[in-house]
Amino acid sequence: MRSIYMLAGFLMTAIGIVGVFLPLLPTTPFLLVAAWCFSRSSPRFEQWLLDHRTLGPPLANWRREGAISARAKIAAVALIAVSYGLFLYRLQPSLPLAVTVGLILAASVTFIVTRPLPGKD
Repeated sequence: MRSIYMLAGFLMTAIGIVGVFLPLLPTTPFLLVAAWCFSRSSPRFEQWLLDHRTLGPPLANWRREGAISARAKIAAVALIAVSYGLFLYRLQPSLPLAVTVGLILAASVTFIVTRPLPGKD
């Protein structure tokens, strides 16, 4: 089982890193899953991820306080809005589907904006 967690951790880390460069692919959720997988398979890789200069701070903020930075909140909400706009424009979904997707995305936005901002150490 440890090998599966480690493999999943590396896969999630890779997807998270790709998300840094692709605007519609989220980074932090994949890195959170990677850290969780590494916590069950390799404390060394978990610590490497948490100590990483770029990838570590959002993970540490989430673990410590359940916090999301203002910059990350703005980016997430903006990308959700753009994604929904593209969904409506390109797919021209039925009204029930458009409303359902809109409600799911609105719930996601609500979750994101209601998380606290990271405190100053």
